[in-house]
Amino acid sequence: MITPPYLKPGDTIGLVCPAGYLPASSVQTCVAVLAQWGFRVIQGSTIGGSSSTYFSGTDQERLVDLQRMLDDPSVRAILCGRGGYGTGRIIEQIDFTKFLQYPKWIIGYSDITVLHAHIHRHHQIVTLHAPMATAFNGEGWKNEYIQSLHEALEGISSACSGPDHAFNRSGAATAPLVGGNLALLAHLVGTSSDLDTAGKILFIEDVGEQLYNIDRMLYQYKRSGKLQALAGLIVGGFTECKDTDRPFGKSAYEIIQEAVAEYTYPVCYDFPVSHTEKNVALKVGATYSLRVDATGSLLAE
Repeated sequence: MITPPYLKPGDTIGLVCPAGYLPASSVQTCVAVLAQWGFRVIQGSTIGGSSSTYFSGTDQERLVDLQRMLDDPSVRAILCGRGGYGTGRIIEQIDFTKFLQYPKWIIGYSDITVLHAHIHRHHQIVTLHAPMATAFNGEGWKNEYIQSLHEALEGISSACSGPDHAFNRSGAATAPLVGGNLALLAHLVGTSSDLDTAGKILFIEDVGEQLYNIDRMLYQYKRSGKLQALAGLIVGGFTECKDTDRPFGKSAYEIIQEAVAEYTYPVCYDFPVSHTEKNVALKVGATYSLRVDATGSLLAE
């Protein structure tokens, strides 16, 4: 794996929206904080894009904006404004030639899982699954998870812990880390962006899903061979889950526990990676050590 150069004061971060629409006003705090950290910021044309639809611009506009940031060697990191949906519509058209010549940090989560997975599979460059621009708003920029993004960009090694949980399965593993949003990971199965999870520590999270759909996605991932040969599994937040009028009968964590019950690798639950503010920066493709025991879980570079 290739790790992009870590950032230093004066380096440039590009802000883009390759998926859902985001008003320009929603990135003001982020821009100000990045400046406080000592970075220059360039806002792409998709920040506050003129599209009147769900997206931050047409497919072509979003592609051109992201491509411009990827091709510019002075841009050392690309921070996505938000996720939502849309990256999968343009991923096949992105030209990574100059990105490979000048690797840079790609930052985001949710729909940006598509970029993380595609880059990991084809280009073996480490990316950052981490808070996006809107997470800086209010007092968010002061929390430890935004600070974990700052530390990751500057190359400060980190360790993050999760609580003891009744479903945790003890064990230890050292392996490359991959993963992201479960819905996106499941939808990538069979595409050119599909992840190879064998021998990896996989992390998953999701938001707003029906419980039966979480079950369906887990079994799709299992039947596709993605859960059998893991080195370890990290289960983050499954927030705002919905149930049907006739109850599904299991919680999200119970669904996951059942799906992986036959395997022996370590598993931890309630790890701080999610669609809430508890979303620690994780380097997709980097090697981590995971330990799960009676005290909880610890993931360290």
